[in-house]
Amino acid sequence: MKNKLFENVDFPVIAAPMFLVSGVDLVVSCCANGTIGAFPALNQRTTEGLEQWLVQIQGEFDRLGCAQRTYGVNMIVHKSNPRVKPDLEICIKHEVPLLISSLGAAREVIDGVHGYGGLVFHDVINVRHAKKAADAGVDGLILVAAGAGGHGGLANPFALLSEVRGFFDGFIVLAGALTNGAHVAAALAAGADFAYMGTRFIATEEAYADQDNKDMIVNSNLKDIVYTDAFSGVHGNFLRDSIIDAGLDPENLPSKEIDFGTDLNPDKHAWKDIWSAGHGVSDINEVLPAAELIARMKAEYQEAVKRVTARA
Repeated sequence: MKNKLFENVDFPVIAAPMFLVSGVDLVVSCCANGTIGAFPALNQRTTEGLEQWLVQIQGEFDRLGCAQRTYGVNMIVHKSNPRVKPDLEICIKHEVPLLISSLGAAREVIDGVHGYGGLVFHDVINVRHAKKAADAGVDGLILVAAGAGGHGGLANPFALLSEVRGFFDGFIVLAGALTNGAHVAAALAAGADFAYMGTRFIATEEAYADQDNKDMIVNSNLKDIVYTDAFSGVHGNFLRDSIIDAGLDPENLPSKEIDFGTDLNPDKHAWKDIWSAGHGVSDINEVLPAAELIARMKAEYQEAVKRVTARA
């Protein structure tokens, strides 16, 4: 790969930063096994808590003797997030290797991270957003395509990748129902530098997700994913049964963002009780330790490469 930050990454997978799910345990386990772990800054309720996690991650790397120490922090770069400036200052102070920005490719964020040699990857769901982020100077684009968990788009992953690669020569990370090693091989063969996996890593022992959430992912199929903007005002994929458990009809959701105090039990909350997941649930049949999952994906990757080579 084209940057020294990735020289010890031996398997090109980024475990996507997931709200209320990703944290120190998952990040460290991913990095210790040759992939890249990431978490949202807002998974800690304060900037002080964010700094504690950054210190803890480095301490765990030291304790384990990790060669691979490139990890990512996701920041919502939007005026609605009052923590953008203080969280960025902490990420700069601790020289976070990879900053993953969402909802805005801000010049001050990019310049701040570049100042110490870090990289900025930016989430996009379409070509228009990709061009704006590329013009802003990001190092990588995360193509959150059809089938991705969370706030994903509707573009076919390979079509979006081909069009973006036509004008962008930086890092490209492909997201959209990628769950196994064969999918990683396909993403790389199509021109991506990394595969981005979220849903698959929810069903790991290290994920902070509720056990019922993990079990629901294991027991769900493609038909159990609902694409809606009802829960945040932005379209995303959610688990049908979690919508039902919150007292809503997934076939008759409001066309606006739900007012949880009016439209349903105020004790229920998006993300905490209504769970996001992508189309990849169809390929998830058990909860595994992250190390075992990554080892399995590496073997699947090698087998996929052998199959292709044998047919060439």
